[in-house]
Amino acid sequence: MELKFIDGGVCAVDGVLASGCREGKYGVGIIISKDSNAAAIFTSNTVRAEPVKLTEKVMRDGKLSAIVANSGNANCFTGKEGMDDAVRMAERVSEAASVDMDDVAVASTGVIGRRMPLEIIERLIDDAAGRLENSPRASRELAEAIMTTDTYPKEVAVEFELKNGKKARIGAVAKGSGMIAPNMATMLAFITTDVDATPSELKKALRRAADESFNMLIIDGDESTNDMVIITSTCRSGRMDGNFQEALKVVCRKLAWMMARDGEGATKSFMVDVVNAKDSEDARKAARAIAGSSLVKTAIFGADPNWGRIVAAAGYSGAEFNPDDISVSLESDAGSVTVVRRGEILAFEDTGELELAEEIMKEKEIRIIVDLAAGSSGATAYGCDLTYDYVRINAEYTT
Repeated sequence: MELKFIDGGVCAVDGVLASGCREGKYGVGIIISKDSNAAAIFTSNTVRAEPVKLTEKVMRDGKLSAIVANSGNANCFTGKEGMDDAVRMAERVSEAASVDMDDVAVASTGVIGRRMPLEIIERLIDDAAGRLENSPRASRELAEAIMTTDTYPKEVAVEFELKNGKKARIGAVAKGSGMIAPNMATMLAFITTDVDATPSELKKALRRAADESFNMLIIDGDESTNDMVIITSTCRSGRMDGNFQEALKVVCRKLAWMMARDGEGATKSFMVDVVNAKDSEDARKAARAIAGSSLVKTAIFGADPNWGRIVAAAGYSGAEFNPDDISVSLESDAGSVTVVRRGEILAFEDTGELELAEEIMKEKEIRIIVDLAAGSSGATAYGCDLTYDYVRINAEYTT
């Protein structure tokens, strides 16, 4: 399949309008894609924010015309008043953009347990509604508006060829740097496309892509109350096919990697490739356990090639394998080295393997390859190091 990355984020898709603006720590972003087919997946946390509850209802018919997202306040654990605030946000967008209120999704991110500063948010909604356009700049302003502790905006767009020869596009923006664990969906993400697909087809495709990307991302092991991923389609291009699924997977993996690179306080990002597992579930278990290990994360931070922590995490993951058969390799721009081969330790003190491993671990992006020698399945997980700054950021989050 021919696929290329293009500019434009969500606005790479014709007919999609976007905008975003900020006032201090608060931001509002709007996406307009009138009368689109749509699907969404939400946090599995029992404590669910009011906008999540509202958007679940809105999405029941698989139709959407607008999304409004705010940063700075999660509108979670706020009861009836919080739901009233979420509804008011939808009403404001409905009025400003001339769309049906029942087709407006609401998303929020920020501090839990505080009432929405509605006066500020409504002012920002009005400002954003007056700046809607289909342009790369508009998508970038949207991505910037929904940032919280993110250090840079996250967006991606691709153009690809469907099997019938027609060109199609997928665009996306996301935010996420903390409260990220491998349990749907681990952040806010908004995806647009022009493929012709029903809501149920979009839902199935989104779940498959999320399972290989967002659900394999671990920043700190904490799952948010506000997680939400929405995909909308204008249905202006060809019918959905396998090429669309592959392109969607590329987009979601790209966003997951961006979030791993931007983990709160992170100085390094890494991916864990587990290969030759007994089955796909075992591969996922092992990859997520290694990427989520605090000891592995701190070793990454300290540039310590502590392969023992990697092996230990694989061992407690629940994946079936013979420890005498496991192999571990490390890669980065500094090179690649196998530190354990089929149970044999290669990286001893004063060896070339250990010296190279230490150089590899000093790089900003690292790949860990774990061969379980138990089958033919594989999986990839994404993570970042655990640093002093992560503790500082989260120790001072509300103060």
